[in-house]
Amino acid sequence: MISLILLAGGTGTRMGGPIPKQFLTLGNKPVALHSFDLFANFPEIGELIVVCAPLYQYFFSTKTKPLSFALPGERRQDSVFNGLQKCHPNASLILVHDGARPFVEASHLKTLIEAGLRVGAATLAAPVTSTIKECDEKRVVQKTLDRSKLWDIQTPQALHRDLLVKGFEEVHARKLTVTDDVSIAETIGHFVEIVAGSPRNFKLTTPFDLVVAKALLEHGAA
Repeated sequence: MISLILLAGGTGTRMGGPIPKQFLTLGNKPVALHSFDLFANFPEIGELIVVCAPLYQYFFSTKTKPLSFALPGERRQDSVFNGLQKCHPNASLILVHDGARPFVEASHLKTLIEAGLRVGAATLAAPVTSTIKECDEKRVVQKTLDRSKLWDIQTPQALHRDLLVKGFEEVHARKLTVTDDVSIAETIGHFVEIVAGSPRNFKLTTPFDLVVAKALLEHGAA
């Protein structure tokens, strides 16, 4: 069984809107519903766990799969952990997705699931196309990184349940903070496979991102 944890508990302070960015209207529905509806109708996914404040739970409903809710944590990893506690005991693969990424594609999701089942930890990502420089605390360039080896990490991310549980034990024991889900696997030395996604699978963070997302929808490019 595959469980999908949708993270929709962020406050979206950089967006500056009256409600969290994942609940702003994009097209004819909230941002988070674009990916939620895809997952709800994806055959391989057996259940959905939405991590959000109780105030926003009414946005989500489905007649196709079991749906449950978990409360957001202080950090992303805390929200994922809370969502993990709600997953069915028979779930062998856990997918985690940002509710503020509305444009994940079904074909990439399928490839990700295949990779996750095969290797234990995998994530969607897009090749970095810009020049990236590493700087010190005074913003003095220290070196230019080889962009041919760099990937812009996205979600969903896929992990075997036992790997995620073991990784969380290590994270909690060492009091680590991680910024994405497959990093939890990295803490216990498990390799992570990159699955090529699309630049369209970007995370809405600023008002400009919302403008771009609306333009993609209007022109049928999303």
